[in-house]
Amino acid sequence: MSAPRPSLFPAFLKLAGRRCLLVGGGPVAESKLEVLLRTGAQLTIISPKLTPGLREHVRRGEVLWKAREFKVSDIDGVFLVVAATGDGRANELVFCEADRRNTLCNAVDEPEHCHFYYPAVVQRGALQIAISTAGLSPSLAQRLRKELEVQFGPEYENLTEWLGRVRSLLMRRGRNFETRRRVLKHLASRVVSDHIQAARLRKTVHGVPGP
Repeated sequence: MSAPRPSLFPAFLKLAGRRCLLVGGGPVAESKLEVLLRTGAQLTIISPKLTPGLREHVRRGEVLWKAREFKVSDIDGVFLVVAATGDGRANELVFCEADRRNTLCNAVDEPEHCHFYYPAVVQRGALQIAISTAGLSPSLAQRLRKELEVQFGPEYENLTEWLGRVRSLLMRRGRNFETRRRVLKHLASRVVSDHIQAARLRKTVHGVPGP
């Protein structure tokens, strides 16, 4: 009987201002760059060549490009690495060097060479719903993402922002934890959420404009 698979620790990382490395310059690397750009990380790409899309990000000054092959010293001082070279041996080298330095690494499409996985994500502003199958079935994760995108439509972006404003207001007014919890739990309930979104209310609730 095989040993049970360890459970993953679900987390959302704050990468703003942290040094992150993307090794690879092809279409796979380009697809992985987009989500990293939204985090505000300090990004460097290592690759002799880049796709036109990646070159455009470099031109706009959004990422730094080192036009050469990967060196093990590239990982020094880096918080997170994505290996997306399309070459299994090259990705393994990047992973092994990152692992030796206790640096988080994801080698694309190589679960055995990953400290973390890219989840399938439903993005509604500040609201993110991440789905992972621990690398076992990305196709299933993508199917579930599409189903959840229907269930949680674009209106949830406004709802999330509004609930955040209400929470901040309650905190500024010195409401205790139990009061805040009770009010916010009620406002986030399905009944209230559906009513607010369906009516597109713009009323003021405790001085905060509706979503």
